[in-house]
Amino acid sequence: MSTQTGAHTTLHGKRVTVMGLGLFGGGLEVTRHLVARGARVTVTDLRPREKLAESLALLGDTPVELVLGEHRDRDFTGADLVIANPAVAPSNEFLVAARRAGVPISSELVLFLEATRARVVLVTGTQGKSSTANATAGLLDRSGFTVELGGNIGRSLLSTLDELGPEAVAVVEISSYQLEALPERMRATPCVAALCCTNVLADHLERHGTLDAYEAAKKRILEFADERSVCVLNGEDPRVGAWRVDSGATGVGATGVGAPRRGATWRYFATRGGADDLRIADGEFRRGREVLGRVADLRLPGTYQRENVLAALGLARALGAAPERLAAAIHELVGLEHREQDLGVFGARRVWDNGVSTTPDSTVAALRSLDRPWVVLIGGQMKNLPLDELVLECRARRLRVVLFGGSRAALAPAFERGVVEHDVATTVEDAVRLAWRLAQADDEILFSPACASFDAYRNFKDRAAAFRAALPARDEARA
Repeated sequence: MSTQTGAHTTLHGKRVTVMGLGLFGGGLEVTRHLVARGARVTVTDLRPREKLAESLALLGDTPVELVLGEHRDRDFTGADLVIANPAVAPSNEFLVAARRAGVPISSELVLFLEATRARVVLVTGTQGKSSTANATAGLLDRSGFTVELGGNIGRSLLSTLDELGPEAVAVVEISSYQLEALPERMRATPCVAALCCTNVLADHLERHGTLDAYEAAKKRILEFADERSVCVLNGEDPRVGAWRVDSGATGVGATGVGAPRRGATWRYFATRGGADDLRIADGEFRRGREVLGRVADLRLPGTYQRENVLAALGLARALGAAPERLAAAIHELVGLEHREQDLGVFGARRVWDNGVSTTPDSTVAALRSLDRPWVVLIGGQMKNLPLDELVLECRARRLRVVLFGGSRAALAPAFERGVVEHDVATTVEDAVRLAWRLAQADDEILFSPACASFDAYRNFKDRAAAFRAALPARDEARA
């Protein structure tokens, strides 16, 4: 996005505070990057040293000042720059104090976007952003591009700054937290080559407050667009589908929060709109009259993956990938773990891992996509999101539900009112054992929690790992 005249040359000698080392070392890469650029770095984390032992071991002898178990005002108000973890809300008292003192606040992702020479593809959305970003990177890689995938998907891209040249592509998944915290100066940086929003559904309302505020955060992705950018949006999503009209982005001059700087090229997917929109028709992925591949060649399970791949094809085509190479690459696409993943047959029962699900909407999507599960495992820490549609879907399919985890008692009344057969288990392991007693040979079992994992686990991956560990022996002959 840039000529690397920014972050590489302006950090030397600067006092930079990194807010949050993280239990999983989330602040490690940015800390190393800052030190390598000559910054004087202070890393501050509210957790005590003993809880950060794993991250501190990875940090090793990197020359930084550590302030653990507390935050100090002077580390924020006296810094030249503060790097905040996306999980920290902009309203945090220490970030507010930094802004009042005139200290700029940035993030690891912003440092990358301001410094990279690569062409950038940004992907956001409530559901499908990881799968779409992953598919986009896979399609570009198989079309002969040098490509790196990172961002919110779990990999820092700062280490690629010296490796990715102007012809390379960085595919970046970006969350609502990261978008909400974007500094105003990002509107003065070069724009992205292409961007995508898969949908906007109710989620993270504990952070954003309302669905409208959550949408506003997502919509900030449009601020990266200008006349050189291609915006790939879900035309069937009632909120995202209205963005072009709302932003006034029909030509030059659309500006402001949540709007492109100048007129962008728009492509809608999953709709039969404009002549150049992306759609699935007659068993083919198409952009207008251009055929980008066959649906039958896609090996990823689930109908939602077709829409993700359709969007990914639009993004890859916008970067210049040839239609024939894209068509050939579709068969080679590999999905991400814990996303409607077919684990095989265990004890004569086929098992699906949709452990990424932390909202009712995402479990509803999985049920409609897979169509065949009979027992569904739901539970964890509720986000106070509506359960009505999930309950109706379970009742319509006559599913048996096993509730587990910290919110099992709070979840049960909704399924009782909805007349859905359900059982209650304490832990994931208990839920697996109960599911096996309920399911018969050749039935299918879906793990799709629809709730956050923080009642018992560090993240959704740890919870999904516990689910897998509790499964009986795999039937190798039937897998």
